[in-house]
Formats: sequence, structure tokens, C-alpha cells
Amino acid sequence: MSASLGLYRLQQVDRQIDRAHTKLDTIHKTLENDVELRQSLEKVEKAQTEHFHAHHKLKSATSETESQKIKIEQAESSLYGGHVHNPKELQDLQKDIASLKKHMTTLEERELEAMVTAETTENELQNAKTELELIQARLGNEHRNLLEDQTSLMIELERLTEEREAALGPIEANLLQTYETLRQNKRGVAIAEISDSACVSCGTILNAALQQTARSPKQLAICPSCGRILFAN
Repeated sequence: MSASLGLYRLQQVDRQIDRAHTKLDTIHKTLENDVELRQSLEKVEKAQTEHFHAHHKLKSATSETESQKIKIEQAESSLYGGHVHNPKELQDLQKDIASLKKHMTTLEERELEAMVTAETTENELQNAKTELELIQARLGNEHRNLLEDQTSLMIELERLTEEREAALGPIEANLLQTYETLRQNKRGVAIAEISDSACVSCGTILNAALQQTARSPKQLAICPSCGRILFAN
């Protein structure tokens, strides 16, 4: 796998997110004269963001709790399995188990707190959506399609945000920083595909060595003309 593949996949998601935000901005400008509706839309967006973060935090807390349970089970298996006979080792195991269980209590409290927060944010989101639906019901056909698009785009952004988090996983921090800097400087396009031996973004013909570097699992190839990271299938 080339070093640029993960960044290319991330860019595909980011560009979808950019397009969704652009469409949302257009819809917002169209609807901005309706103050009540705008405030309700903003309330839904805020509630969605808070619920997403709360849900993500709950997943992390649950994962940590499950991992700690496994550690305790493994330690108790060693203690009671009959394989350890040395009194000092048995005593150390008992201390380890006590420490693990103490930390388990902390993790369970965090998980419970995260669960309550996730439930609260979910209720707040549902209430915000209900309020928005009531306002939408009073609107005529003029804005109906725009509001449907608004809802679809917000749902799509939730999905894309989760997809982006997954795409970030395998990318090294230094490569991500390079990518983010280029995205800011290159109008959102940091990665350029190679097609017919040329950079798709600027059309510069690339030599064979540079094309080979673009396929390297460790090196990034940079277009000598536009400065973007090159990606080759």
C-alpha cells in the first residue's frame, strides 16, 4: 500500500464533507430570513454534534471497561488456576487484582456517566427535532424541499464524520499535518491523482521515477509544479 493511499481516502471523505457544508450554507442563506426557523436549525445541529461526541465517548468508555474485565479475568485465572505456587508471586497477583478492580470501579463510573450523558443528549436531540418539525409544519411548499435537503445533509454529515474518524486511524501524525497544511493552501485538494503519466490537478507530465515514488509505501511524491501529494493506483 502506498504512503499516499490513506491520505487519498481521507481526502475523498473530506471533499464529500466540504460539498455537504457548501450545500448547507446555501440552504441556510436561503432560509436565513426566517429567524425562528434558523434558530431551530442551529439548535438541532448543536444537539446532533453534542450527541455524536457523547455517543463516541460512551463507546470509548465501554471499550475500556470491557478491556479491564478481561485483564481481571486473566489475573484471577493465574491466581486460582494452580499454576503459581510461590507465596511472593501469589501475593503480588492478589495486589494486582485489587488494583485492577479498584481501577475497574473508576472505569464503570465513567461508563455510567457517559451513558447518562449520551441518553440526555439523545433526548435533547429528539426534542430539538420535534421542535423543528413543528416549525416546518407551518411552512408552505416554498421551503419544504430545502428543509428535506437540510435534514438529509445533516444525517450525511454525521455518517461522514464517523467515516473520517475511521480513515484517520492508520495515518501517521506527520503525514496528516502535511495533508492538512496542503488542504488549506490548495483550496481543499492536497492529493492529486496520476493519470496518463500526468498530475490530474495541474497537468504536469511526470517522469517514471516520480511515478514510482508515488507508489512507495514509505515515501510521498510531490508534484514539482503544483506541490500536491501524488497518488497512483
